Amino acid sequence: MTLKELQTTIRTEIGVLLYFSGENCNVCHALRPKFKEVFDANFPQLKQIYLDAHENAEISAYFQVFSVPTMIVFMDGKEFVREGRSVSLHQMTEQLKRPYTMMTS
Repeated sequence: MTLKELQTTIRTEIGVLLYFSGENCNVCHALRPKFKEVFDANFPQLKQIYLDAHENAEISAYFQVFSVPTMIVFMDGKEFVREGRSVSLHQMTEQLKRPYTMMTS
């Protein structure tokens, strides 16, 4: 995916989760299936995009991602939540429930 395609996706989708990870990041690999499970169950209309920060250096730099894992959620084309390193999946879910419900109902 190119930066331009990603920008278009962010503008056109209800919401987008960008999950930046790294090949040698054990935390990234442990969290990813948990995020997928929670987002599939609670936010099915959010598009999930997983990116290797090193392989997608231009995109990582554009979104100012300097450490992994970093999760950025866009709602209505705007950055809504950004979490990095030690993230609470429960807290992130709680932050997104109300705006997601408002946008999808």
